Amino acid sequence: MNQAVPPGPSGLIPHLVCDPCCEAVDFYKKAFGAEEKFRLPMEGSSKLMHCEMMVDGHTFMMADDFPEYCEGTSQSPKSLGGTPVTIHRYVPDCDAAFARAVEAGATVKMPPTDMFWGDRYGVVIDPFGHAWSFATPQRRVLPEELSEAMKNMPPGS
Repeated sequence: MNQAVPPGPSGLIPHLVCDPCCEAVDFYKKAFGAEEKFRLPMEGSSKLMHCEMMVDGHTFMMADDFPEYCEGTSQSPKSLGGTPVTIHRYVPDCDAAFARAVEAGATVKMPPTDMFWGDRYGVVIDPFGHAWSFATPQRRVLPEELSEAMKNMPPGS
């Protein structure tokens, strides 16, 4: 029987291109407490064709940049000049998770701040160009309150 979805993790699973991927594995372990599930090295190379990690019970996949398999185009955020994607994590303590990531080598994009939508929220860029946000819910905000709060946001926030 052909199974459309393999057993194991399901849902949306980010697949990150990290250059070099082996360093990213070490960074994610240190910064997020991630656990390496397995890795598949490229034969005859120090690059990883595939690696699976788990953080907070969720899987994410990674690979080195292989432009030779992508019509000569690099796929890492650094080679593309940044990323339009932010990987969001709800955590028990936004400030502690943020500080741990920065201590491990991430760059501050937005320090933890109490936001109008009710979360304490901060964003870092990891050494491989991926954006990660951390949030801890502080209070419940109703949809109609969100609209009003957005009207009072200062420009550029």
